[in-house]
Amino acid sequence: MFNVMSRGRYDDDGTRHDSPRHHSYGSLTYLLYGVVDGFTAGVIPRFGYNDVSNGPDSSRIGVGDFTIQGTFRLTAFREGSHTPTSSIVLQESFPTGKYDRLGTRPSDGVGSGAHTTTLALNNQYFLWMPNGRILRTRLNFSYAIPDTVTVDDVSVYGTSQGFRGHAHPGRVFIVDSAWEYSVTSNWVLALDIAYEHDSHTTLNGFVPALAGGGAPPTRIQQDFGSSETLTLAPAVEYNFNSRIGLIVGTVFTTAGRNASATVAPVAALNMVF
Repeated sequence: MFNVMSRGRYDDDGTRHDSPRHHSYGSLTYLLYGVVDGFTAGVIPRFGYNDVSNGPDSSRIGVGDFTIQGTFRLTAFREGSHTPTSSIVLQESFPTGKYDRLGTRPSDGVGSGAHTTTLALNNQYFLWMPNGRILRTRLNFSYAIPDTVTVDDVSVYGTSQGFRGHAHPGRVFIVDSAWEYSVTSNWVLALDIAYEHDSHTTLNGFVPALAGGGAPPTRIQQDFGSSETLTLAPAVEYNFNSRIGLIVGTVFTTAGRNASATVAPVAALNMVF
């Protein structure tokens, strides 16, 4: 089985690059292939574009970080059983997206610069409602561990021209509870509730002194602190047939510790071959 799911995310009003207004347009596509019964392998390419108010926008649509994924099924759901379908997911993301040496266009930064290993446990269960319709529930846990990033000049970490040093991105823990109610054989109502905790991201380095100035280099040490967010994502899905479905919704992220509130319309097209 070959599964393709393409997601687009639009108008994500965030704070990256310290901009008073920052809209991100992005997409990621899951290309998943069932190698054998119980094991699925795939890749996840990303693309992005930034629209900012305090400088030039991205010069072009950029290629983001690239991820490979393997999913190992541990248990399978069977009607009448209390055992959910459970899987272990292992991902490795590669820093293919531009993240430093951005010059006068910090908005060209669409990557993190970090190799990131993510381990997840995904669970899925089906409930038959009194009216005969199906309620699908999911409970997923994931933990991402990025490595240290070498940073030069202007970067997505807020550094300036001439900077030399390293960033240490924080680890990310996410719990996601999802609910999908089958209204008809074609229409589905969905809701995701997710909690995310990001540990401290730190920056260490220096900016060399101006030539002939006689002053020592400027030392840069910054701790961005940890952050926590709660996200709600209601959506409506329409399945054209058993192989193709379209889901459209909105992601609402509440303001949390060291995090601002965001609203982002999203859409995903799911195809199974």
